[in-house]
Amino acid sequence: MYGLRARLVFMMVPAVVVLTAGSAWPIAVDPSSLSPARLAIASGTAAVTITFDVPVDRTSITASSFRVFGKQSGTATGPFTFSNLDKSVTLTPSGPFLAGEVVHVNLSHAIKGADMSSLRNAGFTYQFRIATVPSSRSFTQIQNFSNRDNPSVNTHLYGAMAGDLNRDGFVDLTTVDEDAADLRVTLNLADGSGTFGPFLTPFQPIGVESSPNESCDLDNDGKLDIAVSSTDNGSVFVVRGNGDGTWFSAQEVPLGTTPETHGVAVLDIDGDGDWDVVNANHATSNLAVMINTNGVLGAPAFIESGVDGEYALNSGDMNNDGISDLVIGGQDSQQIIVLLGNGDGTFTAQTPQDAGGLVWKLVLGDVNGDGKLDVAAVNGDSDSASILLGNGDGTLQMPTVFGTGGTEVGTVLGDLDGDGDLDWVISSFSGQQWHVYVNDGAGNFTHDIDIDAESDANPSCAIMLDVDNDGDLDLALTDETSDHTRIYRNGTAPTPDCPAAADVCRPPTVSGASSLLLHQQSSPDKNQMLWKWKKGTATSKGEFGDPLGTDSFTLCIYDAGALVSTSRVTGSCGTKPCWVDKPNGFLFKNKSLQPSGVKTLKLVAGVDGKATEIFKGKGASLALPDPGSLVGPIDVQLRTTAGPLCWGAHFSAPFDKDADGLLKSKSD
Repeated sequence: MYGLRARLVFMMVPAVVVLTAGSAWPIAVDPSSLSPARLAIASGTAAVTITFDVPVDRTSITASSFRVFGKQSGTATGPFTFSNLDKSVTLTPSGPFLAGEVVHVNLSHAIKGADMSSLRNAGFTYQFRIATVPSSRSFTQIQNFSNRDNPSVNTHLYGAMAGDLNRDGFVDLTTVDEDAADLRVTLNLADGSGTFGPFLTPFQPIGVESSPNESCDLDNDGKLDIAVSSTDNGSVFVVRGNGDGTWFSAQEVPLGTTPETHGVAVLDIDGDGDWDVVNANHATSNLAVMINTNGVLGAPAFIESGVDGEYALNSGDMNNDGISDLVIGGQDSQQIIVLLGNGDGTFTAQTPQDAGGLVWKLVLGDVNGDGKLDVAAVNGDSDSASILLGNGDGTLQMPTVFGTGGTEVGTVLGDLDGDGDLDWVISSFSGQQWHVYVNDGAGNFTHDIDIDAESDANPSCAIMLDVDNDGDLDLALTDETSDHTRIYRNGTAPTPDCPAAADVCRPPTVSGASSLLLHQQSSPDKNQMLWKWKKGTATSKGEFGDPLGTDSFTLCIYDAGALVSTSRVTGSCGTKPCWVDKPNGFLFKNKSLQPSGVKTLKLVAGVDGKATEIFKGKGASLALPDPGSLVGPIDVQLRTTAGPLCWGAHFSAPFDKDADGLLKSKSD
């Protein structure tokens, strides 16, 4: 147990032994009784139980002193219960954790025993992760959207934070943009489709060339916040969330003159239970430590790490003593070092280890299942990646180096196939691929598949997240050249509204009878999508199904065979129904344009050459693909849940007009 118990104090009085109450010796956590256990795999509905060596003072157990935080689901709230003669405390979260996420438990030194002894000054922390269901590790692109508000201006999308920003139980995305110097939020549509809506406006300003980021709840208000490092500003930004996908306020902490800030970590370094922030500074070759007080970061204190050119940074308990430590990658010395936390805001350096190259970024996880955190690093211009197993005492074993043939800038661990071990995805900037490696459970990684970037794209990051809440991990892949985010669904998901590839659908009866207009404007509220299917193949009214009742419609757009847009015909139409029954068809009208941006859908039955369908969409909520990114051929298909029937048209390049965010074409 952490903190030995001793209650007998001998007084200098002959033959008298005095038993004192409220000894200075701390109440201790029993690490063998943690539930879930340290680094264990837990159910998404798991409760968290901590057992102490003596009964606790119930009044000292609060949402501030006993914190449970999912890296994607955020702060867990719920009732505390006491058992085992008040030695055991259980938090039962009011909502589930998200599949595959890491969950941190932070206990503050404010926790007291019933005898009024306190938990040690360092507090106590540990982590576990949430299980994923078995899946095939086969990925299908279901969405590809641009990060740009102006099609001709690069935002330099250098990654994203996955987190449930609006607390609806689905994970959202916050993109971090180097040139645009802002955060952009796209909310999960939360309909099980795994797709995301338009970016919320206004965007949140941060520093120039921001990229490394970590989720946190800085002020413990139950709303996800983000910490970001800004290289050009030489600052750290912490931005507090409103809990609805928007941002409340930002704090900038300057770190001196041209420090070249890079890696950022959030951890409790002083035992009070809240999230402090540490930043790696390459040019000044040091770390900046910022203590959190009531949600506000204090002035930085600078410390040396023991390696040269601090660049990559992460945190975790590397020696299983219940205190968070730092793991730093020194790019100039090509080394990785562990700084063991002392629990009072200071650290003790361990022996550095060879990194296997010019370390760029690193993440932590128990890759071989031995109960010790390991390191998965990428080595930038060394064109390699490394696995360094942890010894459980703050030292690392020699790296196993993987030659990858490209500048590697992103690394992420997660259980992609649901077999209980951590798989690995590497983002290769110059290699224009995302490399997927599968783990055999013993920390031995084998190359599995590569996911190619678009021809004009350079990968910046891979994010593992469960986009559709089916229990497995999907992928969000970002690139910093074409500014696209591509959503890839893992293999066990339910059948989507739109199949992954274009189907064979009823066409128009003559060439040129279908037309397509896609218009992306500087103001997203003016975006337009118009598809006309005229002189169509014979369709009866009955084949449209019952849109006033149980049947629904979705417009699917494919580019070069890949799905790039899914528009559900649904709406909030006030006191009037959205759908109206007409003598020879149906009409959908939604002036509010919410939630999908679909304005009208007209369905007209008829014999060959007389059937007609017209789809109109408008506004920021519209799932408009970036017209400038479409290379063709384009397939547009209208599908219904009434059956396998669909209606479609094929548009080959070159298009009639394709410039300045406007694409117009007539069907083949």
